[in-house]
Amino acid sequence: MRYKQLTHNKRYQIYAYLRIGIKQTEIARIIGVHKSTISREIRRNKGKRGYRPNQAQRKSEKRLKKRKARITRENWEQIERKLCEEYSPEQVSNWIRKDHDLKVSHEWIYQHIWQDRKRGGTLYQHLRRKKKYRNRGRKRDNRGIIPNRKSIEERPLIVEKRKRVGDWEADTIIGKGKKGAIVTLVDRKSRFLRMGLVPNRSKVVVADMIISLMDGFPVHTITCDNGKEFADHERIASSLNADVYFAHPYSSWERGTNENTNGLIRQYIPKKTDFRELSISDISFVENRLNTRPRKCISFDQPMVFLKNHCCT
Repeated sequence: MRYKQLTHNKRYQIYAYLRIGIKQTEIARIIGVHKSTISREIRRNKGKRGYRPNQAQRKSEKRLKKRKARITRENWEQIERKLCEEYSPEQVSNWIRKDHDLKVSHEWIYQHIWQDRKRGGTLYQHLRRKKKYRNRGRKRDNRGIIPNRKSIEERPLIVEKRKRVGDWEADTIIGKGKKGAIVTLVDRKSRFLRMGLVPNRSKVVVADMIISLMDGFPVHTITCDNGKEFADHERIASSLNADVYFAHPYSSWERGTNENTNGLIRQYIPKKTDFRELSISDISFVENRLNTRPRKCISFDQPMVFLKNHCCT
């Protein structure tokens, strides 16, 4: 789970709702954060008299000040070098944690990038998306509600641990002028990719393509975003004898494997490409190129080879 930094005003809201007996899960829904944010906030910042907003704010600021003091200018220069190598903020966060035993969240790195842009810097130009992401805490979701969807919170823990092949992440890449799309599915363990060109993103067309792409491959679960193109998830689950789950709205990091792979696809199919000019051969070429490229995350094995060697484990 990701911890979202709370404002002083939201801490007053939490305090007020706790006073009238509202449960933590409901408080999280009301103020637009994950329930783990509320439980961690109360656990870390309550005092002898219980949870108090001013006290919680002081404790949080004190921790943040200590945390910032540990990150030197040299650390930020290392982070900036990795960003210039086209590492995503999430990849940089993971790299600096492993190589330098330093915790710098990807959200913090994003803030650093946008502050750099305000000062006239160019770090943002190395992002795959050069515009700010939509506020992840907003309560209203204009994309609609998908009936009978299963939340990622219900997904088995084994999927998170990448212990087996057959747990896929699904998404669509949209063509120029929203004409046409590419359905992408990536196996979380092997990073093996399947791609399919579709004329539109209707739920029937997308479901048909997913079912076709998964034919002959092991499928335990598929995790999608909240796009309405995945609304036919029950038919997908039934056809593939698998479970389909949905990430939280505007939480792309919950499908990080797929998001990263879509970024790799853009190396071959840039934005503003007219998908009506693409052929099945073009899609097959990109799919094969990425499936035969050695990947560091699987010890420089090829996804195609890795999948074949682990399909029964």
